[in-house]
Order: sequence, then structure tokens, then C-alpha cells
Amino acid sequence: MNRKNRFLLPISGSIILLDQITKVAVQKRFQLHESIVVIEGFFSLTYILNPGAAFGFLANQGATFRMIFFGVVSVIALILLGLFFRDTAEDDTLALMAISLLFGGAIGNMIDRVRLGEVVDFLDFYIGEHHWPAFNVADSAITVGISLMMLHIFFQKKESPENLEA
Repeated sequence: MNRKNRFLLPISGSIILLDQITKVAVQKRFQLHESIVVIEGFFSLTYILNPGAAFGFLANQGATFRMIFFGVVSVIALILLGLFFRDTAEDDTLALMAISLLFGGAIGNMIDRVRLGEVVDFLDFYIGEHHWPAFNVADSAITVGISLMMLHIFFQKKESPENLEA
């Protein structure tokens, strides 16, 4: 197994596995909309189904439209991630980690959309009455992956014009 796959397979695989295990556990142990306070005034486990994307985007659209739209977007995203992965150097650890997290998160949520037509969310953070939208392990991996990719782009050494002429 090459170095690049030693990133992609274990990281993405772990994210997908942890995501699906936690979602199934929540579905088995909770009733829909049931909530258990973990840290009073800050964090609860709350079982919800999100038919839309982040922050409920497109949640009010018809189920058929959502299934087609999110299916197409997921496939395009996975293809693009595959292309980025292919073109990423083996020694570019930060980018490989970011792509692997994004890949695992995208597949985790795509499994829910195929299986249920919506995504299981359950991590509910809040301060008093002000809630952050509930999310899941796949969403967390996507957020960390995007953050790592932004760091990578920000700190990436740019070729100076003098170096390009040589």
C-alpha cells in the first residue's frame, strides 16, 4: 500500500465506521427528538433527522428533488476529492489528512441519504436557549477537513516569479 492510501483508507474508513456506529446507536436508543443532557446548559445528545444539508439547507424541498440533488452533489464532491487526492504529493501530509477526512465525512452522510433519505444528527451544542444546529461525526470530519485544507492553502509556499523562470 502506498503512503497516500495509508492515509485515505484508515482515516476515511474510521470516520465512516464511527459515524455509522454512532448514528445506529442513537437510532436504537433514542426516540426521534428525544434529548439527554450531557453538560447542563451546553451539550446534549438529541436525535433528529435532517432532510436538508448544513443548517437545514433545502430541507423544505420535496424528497425526490433532495435525493437527486444531494446524490449528484455527493458524487461530484467524491470525484473532485478523488482528483485532488490523485494529484496530491505523497509527502503532503496536511492535504492528505484533509482529503481523507472530507472523503470519510461525505461517504458517511451519503450512506444516510441512501439508507434513510435524510441524515441522522445528534450532537447538540448550545448556550442557554441559543443552539448550534445539531450535527454528527461525518459533519465534524468535514468541518475539520475543510479547516485543514484552508490551513494548507494559507500556509502553502508559493513559487516566486524568479523560481518559475528557471
